[in-house]
Amino acid sequence: MSLFNFKKLKQLFSHDIGIDLGTANTLVYLRGKGIIINEPSVVAVNQKTGQVVAIGTEARSMLGRTPEHILAIKPLVDGVISDFETTEEMLSYLLSRAAVGSSKIFAPRVVVGVPSGITNVEIRAVRDATRNAGAGEVHIVEEPMAAAIGMRMPIREPIGNMVVDIGGGTVDIAVISLGGVVKSKNLRVAGDKFNSDIIAHVRNQHKVLLGEKTAEMVKIGIGSVLPTHAPLEMPVKGRDLATGLPKEIVLTDNDVRDALSQSMESLVDSIIEVLESTPPDILSDVMHQGMYLAGGGALIKGLPELLENEINIPVHVAADPLTAVARGTGIILEDLDGYKDILVEHEGELPIKK
Repeated sequence: MSLFNFKKLKQLFSHDIGIDLGTANTLVYLRGKGIIINEPSVVAVNQKTGQVVAIGTEARSMLGRTPEHILAIKPLVDGVISDFETTEEMLSYLLSRAAVGSSKIFAPRVVVGVPSGITNVEIRAVRDATRNAGAGEVHIVEEPMAAAIGMRMPIREPIGNMVVDIGGGTVDIAVISLGGVVKSKNLRVAGDKFNSDIIAHVRNQHKVLLGEKTAEMVKIGIGSVLPTHAPLEMPVKGRDLATGLPKEIVLTDNDVRDALSQSMESLVDSIIEVLESTPPDILSDVMHQGMYLAGGGALIKGLPELLENEINIPVHVAADPLTAVARGTGIILEDLDGYKDILVEHEGELPIKK
């Protein structure tokens, strides 16, 4: 069999998979089928045996509820791998679910989205973990670029496109033109930090300690960065720091707004910083086109209006912000050769930088 025929056969029988490897959730795109997996990036491990007990939604339900010998781990912190072996186990599980029937000969081609600005060592860790989990070819793309592709923005045109991808661990701010990133900044003030802000505010103001899952429910349920027409309220249960006993309190959108104020200020300042360093002609394009929000953080109530008020640029939210990056990896898979120039690294081509 000729090399050309083998390549055609490989393309026919291998599974092309796109992965949005997120701090909070990992999404898997299977070419020809779309997004087939959306699972929390959590793994539960039995410390006595070293065996994985649960992955994804089942493991997330165990957070804060496990006995001492079972540990629920988030293997990604601030968008990068913090526990290599656990990440490998999670990827292996996800790839096996997506590429049912795949063989070592026709191992899947995988495109993985990573935050912008991470080091080559961190990029290599993602690639090695993905390959060890069963992938064949592994290609890396920066998440703001993947999000822009997923939102069908004209990234190839000589036009300035601005993307703000607010994930669980990081915020990626990027200005894109002619298929490349002109200016960017990676900010580690995102969904997980918002949860921590809420926990800290309730602890300081109400002397009650909330769990991380409860804080996330508050953020999603009544989180708003601008005053609402009608006050939003939610009863929550936590531990009274004075007595150590359970206590229920009622939080309002004003509580959440106060909790998130400093993080929102950091987000606005970072966007302004990127705009200030953007070339004037591209900046005029951005002012006309507006900026586009992706990621779960884009769904926080009032955020587009807040950014418009502070920065004086139109703000648009992606049609489905949670899946923009995963959809982008899928579009790249449809024409991998055509998008090779925007990939961060091809295997073996770039040395690790210090």
